[in-house]
Amino acid sequence: MDGQKLFLFDFDGVIVDGMNEYWQSSLLACDKFLNSPDIKINQDLYKKVSNTFKEIRPWVKYGWEMVLIVHEIIKLENPLDKNNKKDFINQYHQNCQKILKNNDWLAEDLQKFLDESRKYQIDKDFEMWVNLHKPFYEVISFMEKLKQEKIKTGIITTKGAIFATKILETLNIFPELIFGYESGTKTEIAKKLYKTYEIVGFIEDRMKTLIEIKQNPDTQNIPCFLADWGYLKESDISTLPKEIRLLKLRNLEDLLAI
Repeated sequence: MDGQKLFLFDFDGVIVDGMNEYWQSSLLACDKFLNSPDIKINQDLYKKVSNTFKEIRPWVKYGWEMVLIVHEIIKLENPLDKNNKKDFINQYHQNCQKILKNNDWLAEDLQKFLDESRKYQIDKDFEMWVNLHKPFYEVISFMEKLKQEKIKTGIITTKGAIFATKILETLNIFPELIFGYESGTKTEIAKKLYKTYEIVGFIEDRMKTLIEIKQNPDTQNIPCFLADWGYLKESDISTLPKEIRLLKLRNLEDLLAI
């Protein structure tokens, strides 16, 4: 470790609210690339984000899962809705794997379709695509203050790095480091960074990710913060381990005391 301080951030749900973008890009991926016989998409009908999608989003780890979920919500027969949502969530990972198998899909292909959907929108109307993301300006301000304190900033996201970079640039955010899903798991990335930097904090809205970091002997000393403004499950706050701190937007600048 060379003593250089680094503060890490998740992207979606921490720096920006991308719910509208997830929905629109996943819907377009289903419509344009998936070629599923089980769906027929009326774009006017699906302009508004499905409440079922919003409620399932906290369980999502990788982008490809959102394409799968949107497909299940809009399919013609036995769609995923408020009536069977609980059963789907209770066995979330198993259900995702089962749907992949039943449709002969590969997660890598669904991820590719999502990426292609984003590229299509960026090429067609970049401003429209960017505006689907709603920034948390308190976080942006905090990142600027970290830089004033000579603390480097890094983004670790399950979005493709190229897409996160495009959004960050429009917000005038230029972190020293950006890692997308292509770089491996967040714990793997944090482990590598910990060898070089003094990581003084990591803000994430997925509690399981923070638990994985705290349980790994190589990253357990990284201060972890759960963003209460992100995509949380109802149980996250009540079951939060004591070594992970719940963070509110109004308390961000308290972290400058690090």
